Amino acid sequence: MSNLSYRTTGDYLIPELTIEKPPTAPLGKYGMMRRTYLKQHRGGTYQSLLLSGQLNEHLLEIDQTAQERIELMMDQLLENEPAPEKEKDPIGWAAHMNMVHQMAEETVLSELIYS
Repeated sequence: MSNLSYRTTGDYLIPELTIEKPPTAPLGKYGMMRRTYLKQHRGGTYQSLLLSGQLNEHLLEIDQTAQERIELMMDQLLENEPAPEKEKDPIGWAAHMNMVHQMAEETVLSELIYS
């Protein structure tokens, strides 16, 4: 158990609490989406993480995990459904890659961000 220091204000003892500095790495798309979801739909969890100083660590972990999972799922989907050759059909290739990315992102959003 940590020792708290107090300051006297009038007749009251006020604890001198400090918040640890968050990690300096910027949040990505999925970390920001997770933060918004927690704020709007899981207020208790959001407050608990915020007050314990673990919110930014949690959001950075979610962001990194989501990006890794999307890359992995895209590779797996491209093995099952190969894209057309980029040189012969660039528009078809772009459409296929966008579809594969959307499929992977949809799965990651439901499993990591909105759970």
